Amino acid sequence: MRRSMKLAAVVLTGSLGMASLAACGAKSNETNSSPAAGASGIKVGMAYDIGGRGDQSFNDSAARGLDKAKSDLGVQATEAEAKTGEAEADKETRLKTLVTGGYNPIIAVGFVYQAAVEKVAKDNPNVKFAIIDSGSTTQPVNVTSLTFSEQEGSYLAGVAAASKSQAKHIGFIGGVQSELIKKFEAGYAAGAKSVTPDIKIETTYLTTPPDFSGFNDPGKGKDAAQGQIDKGADVIYSAAGSSGNGAIEAVFNAKKWAIGVDSDQAAQPALAKYKERILTSMVKNVDTAVFSYVDSIKKGTPITGAKNFDLKEKGVSLATTGGYISDIQAKLDAATTAITSGATKIPTTIG
Repeated sequence: MRRSMKLAAVVLTGSLGMASLAACGAKSNETNSSPAAGASGIKVGMAYDIGGRGDQSFNDSAARGLDKAKSDLGVQATEAEAKTGEAEADKETRLKTLVTGGYNPIIAVGFVYQAAVEKVAKDNPNVKFAIIDSGSTTQPVNVTSLTFSEQEGSYLAGVAAASKSQAKHIGFIGGVQSELIKKFEAGYAAGAKSVTPDIKIETTYLTTPPDFSGFNDPGKGKDAAQGQIDKGADVIYSAAGSSGNGAIEAVFNAKKWAIGVDSDQAAQPALAKYKERILTSMVKNVDTAVFSYVDSIKKGTPITGAKNFDLKEKGVSLATTGGYISDIQAKLDAATTAITSGATKIPTTIG
């Protein structure tokens, strides 16, 4: 149903025409039931990563931030999303269409937009852009990088995994083998080894660039998790977008433990039937970054340059839904204190 709705034609107010919006895969969210809707005069364009709103993970976290900006700040907004297998030119066209429609700022969700944002932002210096998960040093001055210390939250996930693993054998599934996802892997492995130095860790990446379908293929996620389970892993952490939903299903069926990512996946309606086997989730508060960025623009003091959200300022955290990590909370609290105080430094790469 969600997919069919995204393919439907949409009518927008303002200068962004129906045909051009459909071409970039966008849908209107300009209507808002709040009395303050549109009062700010700000029109936000949101370009999602593969999977879009409804992925129960990364994009949904960004969507929550946009929804809060609409309800609390009275901004108007429209949304578009990347498609599996699309060319780089498609991303540029999507961003250009948002520019033509008068959207300013434009927020690109995911490092897959890095090249497109740099090009389109350079050509449109009066439009503000933000990109999530890209800290490129070549971004034009009208681009703000919103990044996270994923390795810190993943370290805590590793502590939880090793503490709960009866087999001393855990797994990690990455959606796309990239520098970003390697930060998740590195933090997770370091956290697990801080508890059980000789723990065995299975690692599987679903795809490698330029193939980004690993973020939107639950079937691949399910197969990868099943393969790790067959090898003996009893706790599996997936940093794979909606592909992780398939991994969670496999773990649930095997009565093992899953660790979710980006959103509190045990609290997502679409994953409710699996929540009893979701140990925790490494929550990446993209919603906080999105809202903070839009709010800064409304206040006339826009966040510029690079802004990183770490564990200390709750940019990343572990979800507690289900109470499955309550028995190890003291251990997690100690690890958190060690990280935020600087006593423990978390690696961003394996090795």
